[in-house]
Amino acid sequence: MTAPTSRAQSGWKHDPPPDRAWKGRPGRARSAIAAEQDRAAGGRHRRSVDLGEGRFARASVELKVLPDTRRIRAYLRWSDGGKSPARYLGQVEHETRAANLAEGWRMAWEKGLLTEEPPAEGSWASSPSVRAVMRGNRNKDTRPELRLRSLLHKQGLRYRVAARPLPELRRTADVLFSKPKVAVFVDGCYWHGCPEHLRESHKNAEFWRSKIEGNRARDAETDRLLGEAGWTVVRVWEHEDPVDACARIEGIVRQASRDSTG
Repeated sequence: MTAPTSRAQSGWKHDPPPDRAWKGRPGRARSAIAAEQDRAAGGRHRRSVDLGEGRFARASVELKVLPDTRRIRAYLRWSDGGKSPARYLGQVEHETRAANLAEGWRMAWEKGLLTEEPPAEGSWASSPSVRAVMRGNRNKDTRPELRLRSLLHKQGLRYRVAARPLPELRRTADVLFSKPKVAVFVDGCYWHGCPEHLRESHKNAEFWRSKIEGNRARDAETDRLLGEAGWTVVRVWEHEDPVDACARIEGIVRQASRDSTG
């Protein structure tokens, strides 16, 4: 991986820094801004400032170019009781905003301004990194699900969302085709133990390994019970190409529909 180019290498010594080195795109949603800070910091769990007495604040790195200067300065900002404290971190000199934000977070850690917020009392997650993985694996309306549903709808297929194939069985399919009896489950790589992308936790490894194995066993049981009841189960990993997954599901649904009417 090539190291970010610095100002000394890029040659903007006599002109103001280019906008790409410090300005964010206007009109971005808050979620996009937060995601940018998370990436630069190395995860949301690495953005905490300890306010004392068990209180924590989520910080952000701000980049500024002061009037009549050719320098980008990085500041750490957070909220505390209606106030917005800021600490000057130093000058940053890379060509891209992403690299300068990452440099700002590095300096904030070196200055001892940040901490990893401990898990809440009673939390299953033993570390901030595990909590970050858990937050990134929502149970419903994940991005892969939404993309897949959109593609299926464009193919003229109609379905139910987050529904039980068998009302008496506490198993919910992500996409359900009732008449042809096809149940689609979009499985997250972490919770369902994807053999390609599972990143095991280093803390409480046995606990999490047991939990994921339990999920795998539950998935297998779901497939068996639904199969015995005449349902076709389709499982899609979240990392799969949604176009390929859509084509596979469409073929299964249309064939099942022909079989049910033939």
